[in-house]
Amino acid sequence: MSTIKTSVSMKLKLITFVFLSCLIFNTYAQNLKANYSFIAKGLEWKGVAVQDDHYSLWGCAPILGDEGKTHLFIARWPEKNVDPAWRKSSEVAHYVSDNPEEPFVFSDVVVKGTGKNTWDKYAPSNPEIKKVGNNYVLLYIANTDYKQPPHPSNQSIGMVISKSPYGPWKKVGKNGLILNANSDSTKWCYKSANGVANPAFVAANGKFYLYFKARGKDGLRYGLAISDKLEGPYIISNEPITDNHATLEDATAFYYKDAFYLLTTDNHGKNTGIVGGGTLWKSKDGLNYKLKDATIAYDRLPKYYLST
Repeated sequence: MSTIKTSVSMKLKLITFVFLSCLIFNTYAQNLKANYSFIAKGLEWKGVAVQDDHYSLWGCAPILGDEGKTHLFIARWPEKNVDPAWRKSSEVAHYVSDNPEEPFVFSDVVVKGTGKNTWDKYAPSNPEIKKVGNNYVLLYIANTDYKQPPHPSNQSIGMVISKSPYGPWKKVGKNGLILNANSDSTKWCYKSANGVANPAFVAANGKFYLYFKARGKDGLRYGLAISDKLEGPYIISNEPITDNHATLEDATAFYYKDAFYLLTTDNHGKNTGIVGGGTLWKSKDGLNYKLKDATIAYDRLPKYYLST
């Protein structure tokens, strides 16, 4: 989860997320194993979403504002390289359009690295935006040191809240930190090799569900932390919640027709059969997502723009 002057994969990722999530498409399709979802069947190519010649744009999260405008929250950095720029210089910026099919215009920067000795010293990225009651809730990742190591094991998730998509934004708690991998040694993701990253968020049935990517003893999985209050504390479940066969990331989540949905990438095609496609996971309780119940969230981007 674009004519931006950066790599082709970054452009495709940004454009598609106007409708889905931060996505990268850069390989060929395999034979299908899963069925197409209602989302995949309804997708149409609409063109470029954002162009900013001064920044590389990595991915974004969309939301419809109360005034009817569409707002994109985008990870961006001034360098023209991807790595290490994304983990060193990223910030979350806000772009606005009158409707999702028109070009988006820069509005403001929501959150930057502090540059100080804090959990979010470097590179806020992976934005996820939701409206909860009267509040806009933005989640993001950041790190204490972009050098490898310790990155990416030092990635954590933060939250800022505002009454308006234009801000001002306030960090929750003392410093905005909402989740990290090292708070409980009994959990499956304790000392995860990539920390906790790629947040996805749903408020449903009086609870708050925070999904995240982590690497445990069984490899890369999505996990879940639940809270009775928006600002936490969030308690991580004892086990991961996906049974994926291979890499998945960059999720977004939503509640629709009495079911929870988690939309992730399928980087190597081993979950749906489409290399570079996406997986739409479905769950009745939001606590477990089984591959047998999953469908194809989206095909590779050429399927859509070459059919127009």
